[in-house]
Amino acid sequence: MRSPHGNSARWLLILAGSFASTLVACEERSGTTESVGASPPNASPSAPSQDSLPEFANVAWTPLVAVPEGEYSPLYPGKDEPKTRRLAAFSMEAHPVTNAQFLRFVAENPEWQRSRVKRLFADERYLEHWESDLAIPAGSESAPVTHVSWFAARAYAAWADRRLPTLAEWEYVAAASATSAVGRDDPAYNQRILNWYAQKSPAIPAPVQSAAPNFYGLYDLHGLVWEWVDDFNTALVTGESRGDAGLDRNLFCGSGSIGSADPADYAAFMRFAFRGSLKASYTVRNLGFRCVSDAQP
Repeated sequence: MRSPHGNSARWLLILAGSFASTLVACEERSGTTESVGASPPNASPSAPSQDSLPEFANVAWTPLVAVPEGEYSPLYPGKDEPKTRRLAAFSMEAHPVTNAQFLRFVAENPEWQRSRVKRLFADERYLEHWESDLAIPAGSESAPVTHVSWFAARAYAAWADRRLPTLAEWEYVAAASATSAVGRDDPAYNQRILNWYAQKSPAIPAPVQSAAPNFYGLYDLHGLVWEWVDDFNTALVTGESRGDAGLDRNLFCGSGSIGSADPADYAAFMRFAFRGSLKASYTVRNLGFRCVSDAQP
C-alpha cells in the first residue's frame, strides 16, 4: 500500500542527495570532541578602543530590528509538548555579522585570532579564508564572516552585549517571505530557498543586504549563508535515546516526515539535518551568524 507520505519521501531523498556534500564536509571536520558546556575565554562586552583597530575595522555593530511576539510551531514538537509555542518580542540584527565586524572583534580579543584560538573552541579551518590574523580578503569587508565556530560566534555576541538567537527565534523570523509572516504558504518562496540549498557555496559570499528584506525588515536569512543558533545541538532531541545521539538519520527517508509539524516543509528538514551534523568547534565556509537582543531598538 502506498504511504500517504510518498511524495514527502521522494522529495526528502532527492534533497538529501543534493545536500549530502555539505553534510559530508561537516562530518569530515576535525575529530576532536568538545563539550558545548565548555567555557571559552570571555570577550569583554565593553566597546573596543578605536585607536587599536585596523582602518576598515572601525565599523559599527549591525542595527537591531524589532520582532513582535508571536507563535512558533516546532518542526518536531517534543513528547507531551504543545504544537505551538509563544515567543516573547525580541530584536534581531538586520543582517549577518560581516568580516569587517568580526575583524574588529578579534583585534580587541586576540585570544580569538586565527593563530591563537584553542582547538577546543575552533577547528583547524577557523577563519581560513582570511589572509592573516588581522587581514581579510580585499573586497570582502561587507560579506558575512564564515569559518567561525559556535564558540566564537557566542563570544562575539557577548562582546557586543547581545546573544545568539534560539532555534525558535531564528525559525520564527525565517518563516517570513517579503510580504507575509508565513512565507511557506507561498510555493515560489519555498522553491527559491530549496534552489539556494542545492547550489554550491562560493568561497566568499556576496555582500550582506544584496537582496530585499523579509516581512520583518531582516536581510539574508536565506540565500547567503547558514547561521548558527544558540541551541543548535538540541535541534533533534526527541526524548528517546535513539534520537538524541546527533543527527537523526530518519530525516533522510520517508519516515522523517512522520510526526513533524509540516511534512511538506522540506527546507526546514534540511536545516534541521544540517544542524544535527554540527559540533560547536566546527567551522564551515557557508556558516555564519547574527545576534539578537532582548532589548527593543
